[in-house]
Amino acid sequence: MNCPACGTEIAPGGTFCGRCGTRMESASSGHGINLDTDGQGTGRGYSYSILHQPSFSLAVLQLQAEQSIMAEAGAMVSMSANVELQSQMKGGLLGALKRAAGGESAFVSTFTARGGPGEVTLAPGTPGDIAAIELTNQTFFVQSSSYLAGDAGLNVDTKWGGAKSFFGGEGLFVLMVQGQGLLLVSSFGAIHRKTLGPGERYVVDTGHLVAWEGTTQYTLRKAAAGFFRSMVSGEGIVAEFSGPGEILIQTRNLAALAGLLKPFFPSQSGGSGGGFNINLGG
Repeated sequence: MNCPACGTEIAPGGTFCGRCGTRMESASSGHGINLDTDGQGTGRGYSYSILHQPSFSLAVLQLQAEQSIMAEAGAMVSMSANVELQSQMKGGLLGALKRAAGGESAFVSTFTARGGPGEVTLAPGTPGDIAAIELTNQTFFVQSSSYLAGDAGLNVDTKWGGAKSFFGGEGLFVLMVQGQGLLLVSSFGAIHRKTLGPGERYVVDTGHLVAWEGTTQYTLRKAAAGFFRSMVSGEGIVAEFSGPGEILIQTRNLAALAGLLKPFFPSQSGGSGGGFNINLGG
């Protein structure tokens, strides 16, 4: 497929011409998750590829001269020497406070290629996958720790999640991403995609959520009947979604891993030992 404006060849599934930014008419019209299954594509002024999937994924972005990409603070792995990095409080002081309250960094990073093309590589803090989503005037909700990077034209806002998010163990806020362009989300483990039909209901452990469409409604409830039964089942609170819409689910739960590892760490009151108190005399 070629761009109708400048004739540049467009990669299969591309939403924008990487040279002039023209939107492809064949792009989706705003329904469903437009996931790049081959892990590569083009955006407005950049191209990207995702390597080493699904366990240790790395996002490689090739920026054209004077083009930018935004990312979560601390996500950079490497970059070309001519790429300029700027960190700023997204949304001003209020926006920074909201992001901090949601468990994110108060700052966001903007990478801009100066004087020529440049490369930026990004990765999440935990082993897992990276998914590239092409938003076409859509709204997505993203678990705060799963946001990695996105097109500079996307609107990323921290929204009050109310008691739903608090009791779901996701903090008091969730990210709402709106607009048109590339969104990169990360997971702990691999990413499983679930599509719900109209009225179809589906239950997901809150620790396994990555992102979901704004068209998908959800409520939180106990996993089993009765609070005690729910807690002893090991599940606690789950999210019950109602379609239509799609959900991205991570196959591993970081909180569950932390719980498994906890017995191997020294207790705060027990000094540096692993549970043993050995008296050597003297």
